[in-house]
Amino acid sequence: MKSVARRGSQFYQQPLIDPQLGFKLNLLQTLVRRELEGRYKGSVLGNLWPLLNQLSQLLIYTYVFSIVLKVKLPTDGLPENSFSFGMWLFAGLLPWIAFTSGFIQASNCVVGQPNLVKKVVFPLGLLPLVPVLAAFIESSLGLMALIFLLGMSTSILHSTLLLLPLVWVTQLLLTAGLAYLAAGFTVFLRDIPQTIGVVLNLWFYMTPICYPANIIPEQWRDFIFWFNPVAAIAELYRDVILVGEVQHWAEWGVASIISTIIFCVGIWSYRKLRPAFADVI
Repeated sequence: MKSVARRGSQFYQQPLIDPQLGFKLNLLQTLVRRELEGRYKGSVLGNLWPLLNQLSQLLIYTYVFSIVLKVKLPTDGLPENSFSFGMWLFAGLLPWIAFTSGFIQASNCVVGQPNLVKKVVFPLGLLPLVPVLAAFIESSLGLMALIFLLGMSTSILHSTLLLLPLVWVTQLLLTAGLAYLAAGFTVFLRDIPQTIGVVLNLWFYMTPICYPANIIPEQWRDFIFWFNPVAAIAELYRDVILVGEVQHWAEWGVASIISTIIFCVGIWSYRKLRPAFADVI
């Protein structure tokens, strides 16, 4: 009975919160800051390059889809012109750019840091989060530019902007989950990053970013929204920024469930593979 009581007391004395949580959060912040500073170190424009890259994509897609192909906007309360199409397109591009940049860069985050992997005390679980958060922060520059342009052109900023942090949770869960999967499996199969590039090219055109969702054939529309979380996230950006009304509650719920499952599977797989990283690298 004494041994049982002793084991019980030891169980209840275990902390419910990781005692190193504060240290890990500070380390993650430092790694993300170093990642952002290192990408454009020595360049004249510095961290303005992500914004310029996003704007260049906006101009290209606006020209191709609005001027050449003459894709018509859905009814979003915006006037039908190329400038409005550009804002509508940019709202869908922002989460896609953050998602793909973080996903692709995370696939090489473990194999690209052999010195950190071989350190016993380094928390390897932070490595895939660094490119994900860095890409997300870079996309925030474009988001601020979009909100500024919207305010200047329409003089209206919707209260639904307050829902954006909730949309970011879904977006980050999805990106981080896939990042953990890619980072872990790339250690053992180096073809993963190239495969991701091919898959994302197909994924982009299966997502209503450059074209309105209402032109998707009805027999495919439900499939696209229910099984493609990025489609729901892109439409939610447009809902909360441009429309001022969430029109895709159900799709948001399904996307959040799928993203949570992917995150749990990703981090579980990463933890299972992590002990073998140092031996392979």
